[in-house]
Amino acid sequence: YLEVKCENQAPFLNKEPSNLSEVSAIIGLAGETAGAVVISFDRPTALAIAGKFAEKTFTMLSNEALDCVGELVNIVAGNAKRGLEEFRILISLPGVFVGQDAKIKWPDGIPVITIPFTSELGNFTVNVSLKE
Repeated sequence: YLEVKCENQAPFLNKEPSNLSEVSAIIGLAGETAGAVVISFDRPTALAIAGKFAEKTFTMLSNEALDCVGELVNIVAGNAKRGLEEFRILISLPGVFVGQDAKIKWPDGIPVITIPFTSELGNFTVNVSLKE
């Protein structure tokens, strides 16, 4: 949608998965496979993404900027949903949360795989925890 080239780096088992960047969007998964996907951005990346999405400049994490991040993640979730229909997985609407010390409580005993990405708008991570 934004026509931004992204490159993934090597995924890794995250030993500190509760630590996230300042702006994160969580997508819940339910059905035959359950879990969560959290896409996490630092402030400059979130502002750049929101600006590209809205075709304007954001200097602070306003409600409008966060709505843009949420809508972009919603588009990503919608595209993923089409690819996962055969697995009967239900995907929730994303929720966006902000905070330099924001933490998430992942399900106990389920590993979290982190995939770092680089892009012309900044770096971000996709964090995935799934169980059957």
